[in-house]
Amino acid sequence: MAIVFSEQKKRQQYLILVFTIVILATAIVFWFGVFKKPIETPPSSSLPIRKIEINFQVFDQSLLSELELFEEVPAFEGVLGRNNPFLPYLLQEEPIK
Repeated sequence: MAIVFSEQKKRQQYLILVFTIVILATAIVFWFGVFKKPIETPPSSSLPIRKIEINFQVFDQSLLSELELFEEVPAFEGVLGRNNPFLPYLLQEEPIK
């Protein structure tokens, strides 16, 4: 019987230790997360707005005039897919025409 009581006492001590650690961790989280005053950030200094100048003469260069346009892509001709793409294939309906 003495062994059973000592094992039970050890288990109770471990549970008390774990409970104490959980309480301390909770208190630390609340202390640093809730009750501590937020650090005030210094006001940002506003820089003067600079005027942006765009050089449109870049578009007149000969390299840009040598570029070719893409070919037109023809419209898709064929079966587009299913009426409801979220249905499983076993329950699918006729494809869209």
